[in-house]
Amino acid sequence: MSGLIARKLGMSRVFLDGAAVPVTYLKVEPNIIVRLKNKEKDGYNAVILGIGKKIVRTRKGNELQKFRFLKEWRVDSLEGLTIGSTLAVETIPEASLVTVTAMSKGKGFQGVMKRYHFAGGPATHGSHFKREPGSVGMREMPGRIFRGKKMAGHMGNEQITLHARPVVLCDTEKSVLAVRGAVPGPNGAAVYLTIESPPPSKGAADAKSTPKA
Repeated sequence: MSGLIARKLGMSRVFLDGAAVPVTYLKVEPNIIVRLKNKEKDGYNAVILGIGKKIVRTRKGNELQKFRFLKEWRVDSLEGLTIGSTLAVETIPEASLVTVTAMSKGKGFQGVMKRYHFAGGPATHGSHFKREPGSVGMREMPGRIFRGKKMAGHMGNEQITLHARPVVLCDTEKSVLAVRGAVPGPNGAAVYLTIESPPPSKGAADAKSTPKA
């Protein structure tokens, strides 16, 4: 397998060799295999995992479970994977590197000072320019506002991806992972973890870069 779906619990710290390391604790619920894709039918091998229960009022009480979070990962082989089986926290071993993907906290409609760290105007009595963005363009030339101009608008609630985050702790009894550093999103948000392949050894990299005679 190449990944899991987890829930963010919150931030804390652990001590490694006497140094305090900031970590984010992630709760790994049993990841259920919802669907398997193969090369013959879909063109590639992949597995779709699901966690959580999505309650739909019109179907409340039915036996069929609706998953709240779903995610697809491509795999090299489907051997040993069956629909309905579960994957646990042991899928991601300790000291491995993972790619973390989650939705950042939504902050609503914000001005340019909070959204883009504009300096603003003088915060003194009588000033008519405090938190405004200032000039946004000329009149005749160009006669419009260029695309991408930094202005007030919706902030947050965007997909953020962080690469090469080391797994500091893997607690199999509590199904908890500790990832170094901060993770986007509020507590309880879904976090998608993808195991990164180890970097090539120095000898393999040198052999690849050496031109053939």
